[in-house]
Amino acid sequence: MAITFHITPKLATALPGLQLKIVPLKPIKTKQWMRAIASDYQYIIKELSVVFCTDEEILDVNKSFLSHDYYTDIITFDYTAEQDIAGEMYISLPTVLSNALEYNVSNYNELYRVIAHGVLHLCGENDLTSAQKDKMRNAENTALHSLKANNIFI
Repeated sequence: MAITFHITPKLATALPGLQLKIVPLKPIKTKQWMRAIASDYQYIIKELSVVFCTDEEILDVNKSFLSHDYYTDIITFDYTAEQDIAGEMYISLPTVLSNALEYNVSNYNELYRVIAHGVLHLCGENDLTSAQKDKMRNAENTALHSLKANNIFI
């Protein structure tokens, strides 16, 4: 049941020191929280890699693997078999930080919303239609409430 966090060398170079302040604040509790989200959907996280990267790196992933030519905050690759989650999440930290400013929320709030979003996708949630987007947003809010209740971030 491994969840690993990685920071790409390009991100470390582009934002020196920043990753130590934001990615993630309490890794052990963050992993417990991610497992709890999955458990609420009757899933178990078996192998999940979370890669924090730059805007350019996520754009490259988006172009190479999804044929999308635009920036995004997260891309999730799902290798889940039955109820055993396996996957990769690529998170553009610069986009997360700019979205936090745009939505007037803390960097942590936005970072953890994006992490929850990726886990929810791995649990089968989608956000293609309006109704799905509303359901996803409610699930994200529930996950964030749980996160705050357990003092996982400040």
